[in-house]
Amino acid sequence: MPQNVPSFAELLKGAQQSAVHLEMRDVYDVESEREPFARWGAGFRLNEVDRSSWWRPWLDLVAETVGRGVVMRRARIVSEPVTDYIKYEHSGTFTNVAAGELVRWLPRASASDIALPGNDFWLIDQRAVRFNVFTGGGDVAAPQYTEDPRVAKLCSDAFEAVWERAIPHEEYKV
Repeated sequence: MPQNVPSFAELLKGAQQSAVHLEMRDVYDVESEREPFARWGAGFRLNEVDRSSWWRPWLDLVAETVGRGVVMRRARIVSEPVTDYIKYEHSGTFTNVAAGELVRWLPRASASDIALPGNDFWLIDQRAVRFNVFTGGGDVAAPQYTEDPRVAKLCSDAFEAVWERAIPHEEYKV
C-alpha cells in the first residue's frame, strides 16, 4: 500500500458523500486518550449540558463534514461483557452523535459470519480506505492507505453487513 497516508482532516474535507468507520478492538491505548480514560476510571463523566467542556476540534471537523451533506457512520464491534474501555467509549459517544455522526454497536458474537478486514478502517466515498493499524497493546502503529477498488469493496461490504445488524447507540446498553 502507498506510504502517503492522508490525515483524517484531509480525508474528511475531501469526502463528498460518505465517510464510514469500523472499529473492532475492545481496548485502545492511544496516548491522547490515556489521561481522559484514567479520569473516567476515577469517576469523571462528561456533562452533556456543558457542551463547551467536551466540544473539541475533531467534533468541529465532523460537524463541518456532516454540514456539507456527507453522511458519517461509525460501527463498533465489541465483545460482551464489554471492557472498561468500551464503557468509556460508550459514555462519550453522545459527543459524536451531537456532532452529526451516526453510531451503532454490534456484539462480536453477532459478527461471526461476516468477512472483516484485519484492521479498523475509514472508507471515504466508497473508494478511499485508511486502515488504522494498532500494536498488540492498542497503541497507534503506521496507518495504511489505498484506493484499490477491491479493498474498498471488501471494506464497504463488511461495514454494511455490520451496520445492518448493529444496534443504534441510543439503544445499546453497556
